[in-house]
Amino acid sequence: MPYDISAQGSFLKRRRTPRQVLDVIEEMGIAFVDLHLTDVPGRLRHVTIPAEMISEKTFTDGVAKLDGSSIKGFTEIFESDMVLLPDPSTFGVIPWEGTYKTARLICDVMVGFGRGKFARDPRRVAQEAAKMLESAGYTESLWGPEVEFFVFDGATWQVSDPFSNSFKISSQESAVEARGTNFPIRFKDGYYPAPPVDTLSDYRSECVTNLRDGFGILCNAHHHEVATAGQCEIDMYRDALVQMADSVMTYKFVTKNVASRRGLIASTMPKPIFGDNAVGMHTHSSLWNGERNAFFDPDDGYAEISQTARHYIGGLLEHSRALCAIVAPTTNSYRRLVPGYEAPVYVAWSKSNRSANVRIPLYEKGRAGEGAKRVEFRTPDPSCNPYLTFSAIAAAGLDGIKRKLDPGDPVDQDIYKLTPEKRRALSVKELPGSLLESVESLRSDSGFLTPVFPKDLLDVMMELELENYRAVGARPHPYEFYLYFDL
Repeated sequence: MPYDISAQGSFLKRRRTPRQVLDVIEEMGIAFVDLHLTDVPGRLRHVTIPAEMISEKTFTDGVAKLDGSSIKGFTEIFESDMVLLPDPSTFGVIPWEGTYKTARLICDVMVGFGRGKFARDPRRVAQEAAKMLESAGYTESLWGPEVEFFVFDGATWQVSDPFSNSFKISSQESAVEARGTNFPIRFKDGYYPAPPVDTLSDYRSECVTNLRDGFGILCNAHHHEVATAGQCEIDMYRDALVQMADSVMTYKFVTKNVASRRGLIASTMPKPIFGDNAVGMHTHSSLWNGERNAFFDPDDGYAEISQTARHYIGGLLEHSRALCAIVAPTTNSYRRLVPGYEAPVYVAWSKSNRSANVRIPLYEKGRAGEGAKRVEFRTPDPSCNPYLTFSAIAAAGLDGIKRKLDPGDPVDQDIYKLTPEKRRALSVKELPGSLLESVESLRSDSGFLTPVFPKDLLDVMMELELENYRAVGARPHPYEFYLYFDL
């Protein structure tokens, strides 16, 4: 049973010190504590320790439990001893753990023998990005990713057999598989259907409740998304850069576990279904000076955005192709970035226009809308590492502000329908068409990341991505049999 928000939720908002965390562990009878960290590709890792092994010293000295050479993208075997340092502000109670009540703490990764923070730790990169924005004069940045995902009844795949490479997914909502009392959701027609067509409303409500009661993460809304076969979105209330990256990792943890306990499987793989919409992670951000939104200008006649916001947009456009290697980091990401499925393919900015990869949402008008004024970067998908993605977006935007990059004129047309000649006339470029192309773009345009990304981290990220690209490219594709087997 989820914990009552009046008790648990109030703790999560109020108590942040190690002593207070220890008190709650004792008061609630916590038996184990899960220590969470994130590897370079963005997968959640954990080690579980008995609650009696946690003390105030744990929050200063850490827990020596990590072999860094066994974590993707971390260290070589000769430099592998690492320490996990729990952050007390991330304490939460895992709502579904019943027999052994278990809490969660997200950790910073430290180099063993007192050598400080591990430079490749994605969470450290996010902390450096937050400091970079603060050094630039902004008291706060706010982030609001729209994390989409699929929930399937089942999924199987065969890749180890050299004579067979295939996968199969099933969904009771599928346009080709709906059965029993369920209605089919047609391709690209799954946006906001009411139950019983939407079979996952109760599932999403359980996820929202667990995020709130277990981890203190507030959500604005949840709904079915455009695709058939269980495409979902749960919107979290905006937060600071590091905290929101923590929340995205917690979001994935919760949605996958709640699905598993219901006999379902949740996935943030961008494009599992051919012919239908993929899942994205449109990322909203804004910069603040005290109580004032640095992106807001009520006298701007176009979208009530400031010159600072325009320069920030200029940075995103300037570096969009390089950013793809970080915000769309899988071979499958480029099955999503194709025309016709609401995914951004073209480098352009606009108000309201969802065919541009940078958008200014227009819902409120005037001073009442200052709090909501933000820039939406539509290129990321949820296969990314959120710590690295938010950091890279911040670095690109700040580079635009520092260099006063002009974003050019907005494109207030459906870019998908423009001819190539018209796009060229409007200076609309295309995003990379493959992971290889995005890595090459990052190699030639990585200087803007230097303030927060160590060079060896960028090198290992690109090498891991190229390994995946080569591995996928070396294997026969099932559709090739359809095209070529009779030649």
